Amino acid sequence: MDERTTWKFNVAGWLLFILSAVYFIWASIRAGDRISLLASIFFLIANLVFLVPVWVNRPKNQ
Repeated sequence: MDERTTWKFNVAGWLLFILSAVYFIWASIRAGDRISLLASIFFLIANLVFLVPVWVNRPKNQ
């Protein structure tokens, strides 16, 4: 598997984690659970932080 394909899989995985964090936030808001809401927001922030170096170090288009 080439570097660009590997990068695409990594980005797709992180985007799915971000999507799940958004749904966790939505569910905790609907449930009125503040602790879950706070944990979900931290989960979203952590996913965005992990995505930054993946995006910055993306391989050039071939």
